[in-house]
Amino acid sequence: MLQVKNLCLYHKKDLRPLVENLSFVLNDGDKAAVIGEEGNGKSTLLKLLYDSSLVEDYAEYTGEIIKNHCICGYLAQELGREDREKTVYEYLAEEPSFLEADYSQLVSWAGRLGISMDMLYSAARMETLSGGEKVKIQLIRILSMNPDVFLLDEPSNDIDVETLRWLEDFINDCPFPVLFISHDETLLEHTANMILHMEQLRRKTQSRCSVLQADYRTYVDRRQRGLERQELLAREERAEYEKQQERFRRIHDKVERAQNNISRQNPSGGRLLKKKMHAVKSMERRFERQAENMTQMPETEEAIFFRFAQGEGIPAGKWVADFHLERLSAGDRALAENIQLQVRGPEKVCIIGKNGAGKTTLLRILAKELLARKDIRAAYMPQNYEELLELDRTPVEYLSRTFDREETSRVRTYLGSMKYTADEMDHQIRELSGGQKAKLLLLKMSMEQRNVLILDEPTRNFSPLSGPVIRRLLCSFPGAIISVSHDRKYIGEVCTVLYELDSQGLHKIIS
Repeated sequence: MLQVKNLCLYHKKDLRPLVENLSFVLNDGDKAAVIGEEGNGKSTLLKLLYDSSLVEDYAEYTGEIIKNHCICGYLAQELGREDREKTVYEYLAEEPSFLEADYSQLVSWAGRLGISMDMLYSAARMETLSGGEKVKIQLIRILSMNPDVFLLDEPSNDIDVETLRWLEDFINDCPFPVLFISHDETLLEHTANMILHMEQLRRKTQSRCSVLQADYRTYVDRRQRGLERQELLAREERAEYEKQQERFRRIHDKVERAQNNISRQNPSGGRLLKKKMHAVKSMERRFERQAENMTQMPETEEAIFFRFAQGEGIPAGKWVADFHLERLSAGDRALAENIQLQVRGPEKVCIIGKNGAGKTTLLRILAKELLARKDIRAAYMPQNYEELLELDRTPVEYLSRTFDREETSRVRTYLGSMKYTADEMDHQIRELSGGQKAKLLLLKMSMEQRNVLILDEPTRNFSPLSGPVIRRLLCSFPGAIISVSHDRKYIGEVCTVLYELDSQGLHKIIS
């Protein structure tokens, strides 16, 4: 069991509240999903629950975290620099329970996760693995610990569809508490039986955390109905209040006119009107108290507002890519051969495949070729955003070219539409969440009016609130998209052509 009492969590730099007075209990069988917008502190909360030293440099907290001596297995969203430089075996062997684990159990876990036993003892550095392979190795290490509580930060990021299904089964069948962050709406719908919704309101000056013991779809529907009822009641009360105010104003004006017109020779009439005005003032104070107690219009955290600049797009008959590669390799390891890919017009192409098949490697080669072309305006979003982002700069500096006042104002407006606060616009990029970094790359593509987008897992860090917005934008994008993704909603709603990559090349699945 894990218990949280009256937890308050603040960002040190701008004193922004991330969590205020949060209390909840995780019992065996609870599958609690933490949802919320990018940059709301979800990962910070999970780190704090696991080990407060992970956040002490940038956040502080009050309240109680009661673990009752339970063992917590923590999956980080991103590996730290030291862990990335270790070999796979060094990383696993750092956990003593891995060395003590039964070999047949390791074989079982590796088989279910779709990795070879050789990989567990590999001398390959962690940073050379694909995103999905990194997640799987972390899961092996966590499973070997036999934890009492699982704390999983974006466990579905980058893993292939087969492993996603295993992850769903694992969460559903796990007898212990599971607290996980996810932006994968399908995973949320299939697994969660408890929702912890973190919101930032009033320009991120106020935090609200809602906890409900319900599945994700029930939570969304119940929340929406509750907001609609609250809005209807608030509007009805305001309409009735306006009617009362109109009646009050008529009475007030009538008494005031009578007072102004009464003759001084009628003192008794003056005293009577004075009493009436006193009663009118009492009525006014009563209405003011009533207004204070009226149902408030619902406050919600709005989705981002964003659209791509309207460039010329891609003509239907134009060849965007006519690509052929005899051999795809990663170092000395052959991944695939005889790869052919043709993209024509504003097609939305998605490449799927098992982790380690070489999808990211292939996309990086494609990007290098297309970015050099002069007849198209291509842009690339890597899986690791840090390949392109300058981490010591601020978002405003990254998006600016001339740094004049007009451009700076425009950049800040764009960032505001993506729900950056004024403080966050001046934070170093390294301090931003994964979703906020992804927004920066998308904004830059839009501002530069690109017509070919090469996207490696484009939706992986967007919240369930922002995800539908991003999918609609990409679906309506007038240019071509070549992407890698395991997001089932993205594949179904955006992509018009689907390929699978294996050792024999690319195979077209649908068109």
